[in-house]
Amino acid sequence: MGRMGQTAEVRDPAARGEVVLARVRRHGRALVLPALLLIVVAGLTVYALPWLDEGWPRLATVIGAGLVVVLGCLLPYLGWLSSRTTITTRRVIVRRGLFVRVRRELAHRSGYDVQVRRGWIQRLWRSGDVLLETGHEVPVVLRDVPGPTLVQAALHELMADAHELGGIAGNGRSASPGGVAATGDAVGWALR
Repeated sequence: MGRMGQTAEVRDPAARGEVVLARVRRHGRALVLPALLLIVVAGLTVYALPWLDEGWPRLATVIGAGLVVVLGCLLPYLGWLSSRTTITTRRVIVRRGLFVRVRRELAHRSGYDVQVRRGWIQRLWRSGDVLLETGHEVPVVLRDVPGPTLVQAALHELMADAHELGGIAGNGRSASPGGVAATGDAVGWALR
């Protein structure tokens, strides 16, 4: 049991001087259509059941409604829940995938180009895509992030700190962008 505690401490980013600044997911707007679909399917199923004959028509309706809910509501929700980006003082960690997990890490010290791409609907909801160009063929894309310009500014500051301090952001300076003190697990960038 003592060994497990030691292993957990070594894997803890804070033990290595790394502080988690933010955990970001896609905008919650991505779940509006699955939620509406769930409401419509539930309403239609409840409305249609008394009109159907006993036996297989009711069973087929319930099974069909269940399939639509699982494929159209539950899987998109789990997909949204399984994608997360963690921004620390040393790196950006992107985790994606429901059945096959993919993890990518970008060190601030290695440097990358940060771009923001926003469509008209994204501008309306104050969200956007943040593209991290690393020089590889496929850039890392943080899709539909709330407050993309704040994320971009924070990443630029973290890269500047990493280069200025030899790769260890936070030595003698604030570990968070804009001088906002990190409390707990994340920093509120909107408070800048």
